[in-house]
Amino acid sequence: MKNFLSYILLFVSITVFAQDKTEDKALLKQKLKAQNYVAEANTLANNDAFEEAEMEYRKALSIKPTQVAGAYNLGHQYFKKGNFEEALYRNQQAAKNATSKDQKHKAFHNIGNILMEEDKCKEATEAFKNALRNNPSDDETRYNYALAKECAENQKDDDKPQEDDEEGDNNKDKDENKDQDQKENNEKEQEDKGEEDKKEGDQDKDKDGEPKDEKEKDAKEGDQKDQQKQPQPGQMSPQQIKNLLEAMENQEQKVQEKINAQKVKGAKQQTEKDW
Repeated sequence: MKNFLSYILLFVSITVFAQDKTEDKALLKQKLKAQNYVAEANTLANNDAFEEAEMEYRKALSIKPTQVAGAYNLGHQYFKKGNFEEALYRNQQAAKNATSKDQKHKAFHNIGNILMEEDKCKEATEAFKNALRNNPSDDETRYNYALAKECAENQKDDDKPQEDDEEGDNNKDKDENKDQDQKENNEKEQEDKGEEDKKEGDQDKDKDGEPKDEKEKDAKEGDQKDQQKQPQPGQMSPQQIKNLLEAMENQEQKVQEKINAQKVKGAKQQTEKDW
């Protein structure tokens, strides 16, 4: 019984080992096929056959998505064509699946160059920094890192005045709103004051709309005139004085007429000469 169990365990071990070898062969075959597609794509790319090369690179990545060379080289072709979005995606894919420092360095270096083309200097600085972590001795990467860092500082300085301007505009808007509110409050106060003056004016007017003060003034002046017209006790009225003066003038005129008549009678008359 013991020997029987040993035979079974031995058989299982042999079966598993054979299965592992079969899987290794399948993976190896898949890897070689992907490499062949990449090699064919490289040849087409060197001959400026971009569309055909792109198709072969995609075939390689469909068979082996972690194929670093396929993603990296396809990204390089996109970069040459100015398709920075696809180029960035493929280089990020290569950096993720890279297994060596050299592969990571190249992928991050290219990522930095793509980001610089899109004026994303801060992100490019980080990409070049990652590239240098994997290969600190690369002069080109160090140079590009310095450029990206300087570019990021300039962009930071350019953004600061813009933020200040925006803050100033916000403060200006607040001041304008404050002035507008003050203006509206002043107008409302004027309207309220006008309403109060109107109410006071209405109270000073009678039912006909005439000012009470004016009527009272006119009434007082009328009373004073009437009082002046009426003779005071022991005094003559203006009309009586006028009649008395007229009578005196008439009497004086009669006396003067008599005196003149007497002068005419006693005087010599002068005659005119006839020729």
